[in-house]
This record gives sequence, structure tokens and C-alpha cells, in this order.
Amino acid sequence: MSNTRLAVLTLLAMIAFAGNSLLNRLALNDANIDAASFTTLRLVSGAIMLWLVVQIVHGKHSNRIGKGNWLSATALVVYAAGFSFAYISLSAAMGALILFGAVQATMITHGLWLGERLRGLQVIGLLLALGGLVGLFLPGISKPPLVGSLLMLLAGIAWGVYSLRGKGEGDATRVTAGNFLRAVPIALVLNLLMFQHFSLDSAGFWYAVASGALASGLGYAIWYTALPALKSTTAATVQLSVPVIAAGGGILLLNEDLSLRLVVASVAILGGIALVILEKKAA
Repeated sequence: MSNTRLAVLTLLAMIAFAGNSLLNRLALNDANIDAASFTTLRLVSGAIMLWLVVQIVHGKHSNRIGKGNWLSATALVVYAAGFSFAYISLSAAMGALILFGAVQATMITHGLWLGERLRGLQVIGLLLALGGLVGLFLPGISKPPLVGSLLMLLAGIAWGVYSLRGKGEGDATRVTAGNFLRAVPIALVLNLLMFQHFSLDSAGFWYAVASGALASGLGYAIWYTALPALKSTTAATVQLSVPVIAAGGGILLLNEDLSLRLVVASVAILGGIALVILEKKAA
């Protein structure tokens, strides 16, 4: 794969991941759709898109699409549902930052649990990231809503678990397709439980479908195409751009404010995580 193609695919994937935040925020605030319905439509459309990708890429071997498992599918639903419900109250930038911080914290904690040891700069980076997260929730007018923040933290932990469970399971696109397919009936149960809050209009429907088919399904397929050609450190650090892209999109497309608290917390959290990742590579 040429460097130009790799860079374009990586950029498209990061834009797609940030786009999930923007589409979710748009749907829940500017359209008439409830969070449970958004979650279900996102997973259904994502499953369809990934199924099509597997059919096209793997052809006659696409019957192996069933790879995946129910525990990973459950983690996927917890992530998608927590993500959607959190965006009822969080801004696109705030949600993306909390999500990314929670995902990375889950991955780092898992490594420590397995016996990994942090070097000097990694410890500083971890403390810096934790300080940024604590600062985000200190009392003040720009403090993010507690319920939405907790839901996004849960979503981030669930996505971290999902990512850890996916390591070494083979073709990532096929495995993800299998997990999306398994996630659909679980999401439908959630929809039934939340039926009293059901609401849906055409704008909300298409935002959810775009989030599932394009930002999720196609986004993951593009990312998994680029990922084998990226060094692990590059793959980890390039994802630091997702909250930044989401923040820019929120300002330009959603007229969201960029508070000083969010800027300082972003620098601390993303900078701290970058130190942990880059120092690990150096080690």
C-alpha cells in the first residue's frame, strides 16, 4: 500500500469515527428520534454495511461472516447505547474526549493488570491524563452533565473491552460484522424496554443510518484496511485526532462553544495519553 493511500484511508477513518459524535448529536438535538431507536438503527445499518463489505471482499468465503461472539456483541451494544444516551446532554467535543479517555484508560489498566510496568514519562503522562479528567468535572459553569458523562464513561469502557476481546480473533472486518449481526437482537430488546420513549422522524432515521452504515460500518472497514500497514504506535497516536476533529465539527456544524476548561482538559488528557503510548514504543 502506498503512503498516500495509507494516509487517505487513515484520515477517512478518523473523520468517520468523529462523524459518529456529530451525527448522534445532530439526531438527538435537531431531529425527533429517541436514543434507543438511534442505537438500534445504527447497529442494524452498520451490520448491513459490514455484511455487504464482507460479501464483496471475501466473495465465496463470505459465509464465514458468523465469526464473533455474544459477549463482544453485548459490549458493542453497551458502547452504542451509552454513546447515544450520553449525547442527549453532552456536546460532540466533550463526548468524544470522555469516550476516548475512557477507552485508553481501559486499555492501559488491562496492560497493568497483565503485569506491564510504566516507565517514568509514562507515569507522568498517566497522571497528566487523570488530572485532565478530574479537572473536567470540577465545579463550575462549564462542567459537563454528570449523567451524560457517566454514560459516556461506560461507553468508553465497553468499547475498550470490545477492542481487547477482538485482539487475535482473525479478520477484523469479518469479526466486527459478526458482532454487529449479533448485536441487533440485543439492541431490539433495549428498544422494546424503552418503547414508551419511542420517537422517530425522517431526519432522525437518516442520521442514524448514516452513523451506522457510513461512520461505523464503512469507517471500521476502512480502518481495518489501513491498520495492518500502520505501526502499532502510529495507529494508537493517530486516534488522538478523533476528539479534535469532533470538536472542530461541533464548532463549525453544530455551533457548539469551545470552553477554556475543555481546551485545557483536552491538552492534558490527549497529551498524557500520547506520552504513555510514545514512551511505550521507546521502551
